[in-house]
Amino acid sequence: MFCLTDSLQYYFCSGSTDMRKGFDTLCGVVRSRMGRDPLSGEVFFFLNRPRTTIKLLHWERGGLVIYSKRLESGCFEGPAWDGNQNYCHMKWLDLVLMTEGLSAKTFV
Repeated sequence: MFCLTDSLQYYFCSGSTDMRKGFDTLCGVVRSRMGRDPLSGEVFFFLNRPRTTIKLLHWERGGLVIYSKRLESGCFEGPAWDGNQNYCHMKWLDLVLMTEGLSAKTFV
């Protein structure tokens, strides 16, 4: 069941990620690159280099879930973050806008 809501914490992994990665390897990225616990219930998301594919990793009751979306045209607009950080905390609304191909700047 789709369990992503605005009550969860969302973290974008900076840089690009190989979208061939699965559960175990993405958990390793969360631990090593982001310094966070993939089983915490937080949602971690990753973009590939051309920003055409996004993956979300989330621990739900009973196991890990990966959500994935690939754009047929255009690219995802990634969040702005401090280049010194390996991840960026995001709000639910910003993630929804990003996955729908909309820019938060449009609504400012």
